Amino acid sequence: MTFLDEWKQFSNARIGLTRFGGSISTKEVLRFRLDHARARDAVLLSPNFIQLQEDLGVLGKPKKIPTLFVETKVHSKEEYLLRPDLGKKLSSQSHELLQSLAGDCDLVIACVDGLSAKALDENLVPFLKILMSAIENKGLTLGPLVLVKGGRVAIGDEIGEILNTKVSIVVIGERPGLSSADSLGVYITYSPQVGKTDESRNCISNIRPTGFGFESAVAKTMYLIEESIRRKISGVELKDEMPPEFLLKSKDNSSLID
Repeated sequence: MTFLDEWKQFSNARIGLTRFGGSISTKEVLRFRLDHARARDAVLLSPNFIQLQEDLGVLGKPKKIPTLFVETKVHSKEEYLLRPDLGKKLSSQSHELLQSLAGDCDLVIACVDGLSAKALDENLVPFLKILMSAIENKGLTLGPLVLVKGGRVAIGDEIGEILNTKVSIVVIGERPGLSSADSLGVYITYSPQVGKTDESRNCISNIRPTGFGFESAVAKTMYLIEESIRRKISGVELKDEMPPEFLLKSKDNSSLID
């Protein structure tokens, strides 16, 4: 085994590419084109919201947590890419729907398509299954699960403000890379309100089976949520001081967070 083979065990980066003369091998060219096509599909396609709503409805059954489907002011994928501002605002109909369910809760989870349909289709349900179990174990109250079509991260501010929640959790499909078309990102905001900006949020990135694993990501998410509620802050004011052993412990299925 060469030193390059050893490096490849720890990274999906394109290192040590096979070459013939001055050209990259056909195998590597085809692999690049496949990954590029997957990244384009992740951005341009839409998640299967019908299937996701059914699957999330099952997760919410023990506590009878409703699962809602809402839309932003975006009308097409092209408009979504060209007008980020429209993805931060709910449509009038969706705004009214959420207002009908307004109440007090500790947390609300907004599941947003963002820039990767693949991330939601493949990773949202298994991630939320672990996260919702951890939330229940901590005795925190959870508002409705909100599926958002055409949303940006800031849509969680309007959703959280309407539902009067302490913390909004946005789980969104991240912009794909050439080796990671299925990554989820989590954004945590204390006291969400329309107009808050990115320094008000804590972010956890690269959540996927071959990246930041689900259990570790849930442990990190719960740590930040609890600290945010306890200290009444989030974003740049809330430093991640989670002990390393706390995160390592999450890899053991017997205990997510003690």
